[in-house]
Amino acid sequence: MKSKYFLLLLALGMVSVPMAAQETYQDTKLMENELNGTARYVGMGGAMEALGADISTMQSNPAGIGLFRKSQFAISGGLVSQSGDNSKKNWGVDFKGDATNASFDQAGFVWASRTGRNSWLNVGFNFHKSRNFDQILSTANKLTNASLNKFSAAKYAQGLNQKDSWAWNGVDDAYAHFLVNDQNAMNYYNATSFMFGQYQKGYIGEYDFNISGNINNRVFLGATFGIHDVNYRSNKIYTENDASGALDDNYEMLKIDGTGFDIKFGAIFRPIEDSPFRIGVYVNTPVFYDLTMRNAYDLTWYPASTDKTYNPDKGNAADYDFKVYTPWKFGVSLGHTIGDYLAMGLTYEYQKYGAIDNRVNDGDSYYDYWTDSYYSDSNSDDAMNNDTELNLKSVHLLKVGVEYKPIQNFAIRLGYNYMSPQFNTNAYRDGSIQSPGVAYATSADYTNWKATNRFTFGLGYTYGNFFADAAYQYSQTNGDFYPFMSYYDNKSSDYNNIADATKVSFDRHQLIFTVGYKF
Repeated sequence: MKSKYFLLLLALGMVSVPMAAQETYQDTKLMENELNGTARYVGMGGAMEALGADISTMQSNPAGIGLFRKSQFAISGGLVSQSGDNSKKNWGVDFKGDATNASFDQAGFVWASRTGRNSWLNVGFNFHKSRNFDQILSTANKLTNASLNKFSAAKYAQGLNQKDSWAWNGVDDAYAHFLVNDQNAMNYYNATSFMFGQYQKGYIGEYDFNISGNINNRVFLGATFGIHDVNYRSNKIYTENDASGALDDNYEMLKIDGTGFDIKFGAIFRPIEDSPFRIGVYVNTPVFYDLTMRNAYDLTWYPASTDKTYNPDKGNAADYDFKVYTPWKFGVSLGHTIGDYLAMGLTYEYQKYGAIDNRVNDGDSYYDYWTDSYYSDSNSDDAMNNDTELNLKSVHLLKVGVEYKPIQNFAIRLGYNYMSPQFNTNAYRDGSIQSPGVAYATSADYTNWKATNRFTFGLGYTYGNFFADAAYQYSQTNGDFYPFMSYYDNKSSDYNNIADATKVSFDRHQLIFTVGYKF
């Protein structure tokens, strides 16, 4: 393991900030990088940004809707299932989490209208689930001369428990109830092992409104306005066996709700008049999220020397608002067809994850009569944004897909995606940052997920104006799990606290079915 060399700094006086901000590892949950939509789109690996003529292209390249010549309605749903050792609930608490869940994935329509001999103006609406949070993550490992309470003790020794410090959070405060002694120093116990379990559920739903068209069947232009609805839920338990024989259980219940919006622009060109070869380009603005996080934390200590159980902070909760602005997204795509039996697509997307903007609400609210809601102005959280830029990479997404029709009404589809890692090799969740994103945290664990590979297969059948499609998607991502940040304390080696990486994986299977009608 490449350990993080780190000096815990003394707390600095700060101006009081009334509301909170997000933190780097939570930010990545808001990045809508999954492959979902109609079964045709999924079956071709989503590589249709230049081919167009599928409702799901309005979520990336809006110009794809400009290739419709008939109006269309489609609806999609299916099953999502997780497999692998890390999907097994081995932490002994039933969080009512299932490895297999039904999923409503897409519903939308396109209204196509001719405006000239070779020109069309189309409008459309589509809902799709851009992020499915359903996941069980379960793991365990040994610890040597390290523990979560030791991390809190090191922060206490450096003065990070002061009232004006944003580096002291609910986990630290709960341990301080047990371990601060009469000399106003905080003791700690090294642990011999840990066990971790988490069940996440929920989704980000995207509601897209599109207008698109073409000029002489050579240039296709489009724009999409999207509303993003965040519904994230997490239940988590972290347990350590201390060298003293004590056992401590950390429970976290976390909810994130809110909305965001973005605008997407796209174009498709046919550079050669008598060739079906197409080039697509598109850009998506940041998603401007306005969110509320609610969390509850519960620490229970089971000392080895007594039958008593200590639980001073049961039901401790926080409720606060914040904003996150995701980075711009850029894409380019190629598409080509041969006759009416073969279609091929290639798409490349780029997004600089390190440019995520975490924002602190400054408390100046105003009332929006149109939405009957209050909104707060905000400022960038520079400390957390520096951490985000340090730990997150630019992410590259490559999508390829092909559709073959052995007979006129039947199609076979194949696709593949490669998404590069979003975390730097030595990324870590820094619990010493002077940021509200740390102060309101109720956990310390993090996972550095690596590259994602997706493989897709699909079938389609058309009967008159009706069509039915099915697709299967397998996605796989490996990662390194850490129960807390590792560090060397250069002032006192007694506080060195190193937790080695535990290998985890996230293997997901999806079956999706689409039915639709053209008119």
